[in-house]
Amino acid sequence: MKIDSIQNGIVLDHITAGKALQVYHDLELDKLDCSVAILQNVKSSKMGKKDILKIDKEYDVNLDVLGYIDPDITVSIIKDGQTVEKKKLALPKKLINVKKCKNPRCITSTEPGIVHIFKLADEKNRIYRCIYCEADK
Repeated sequence: MKIDSIQNGIVLDHITAGKALQVYHDLELDKLDCSVAILQNVKSSKMGKKDILKIDKEYDVNLDVLGYIDPDITVSIIKDGQTVEKKKLALPKKLINVKKCKNPRCITSTEPGIVHIFKLADEKNRIYRCIYCEADK
């Protein structure tokens, strides 16, 4: 299988195997008018298996979404066929409009237009809590 390199765009590497489609949907990459390559279960000496996404367009990627899904993802910015920047991710301290509170009594469920905000409550276990009702994400 041959996947051409991209000239200008983004490569999301070191995605935990099996999570590329979640990244694709959560970043709404289906709405882009460009080529997006999804490579799954690629052999990796570091991880065993990994997924990779190649986006053939300059795109303002939401690092909070990526950090929430998988903080080990590496984001490479490609210009003129060369990597010009690599970004390492971390778990975001706050998630703003990334996920919705599932508590039916939360104000975000009853009042339209309220921003959904979760704060990182437990970094080790990756637990986020709604700032309004304290429900776990």
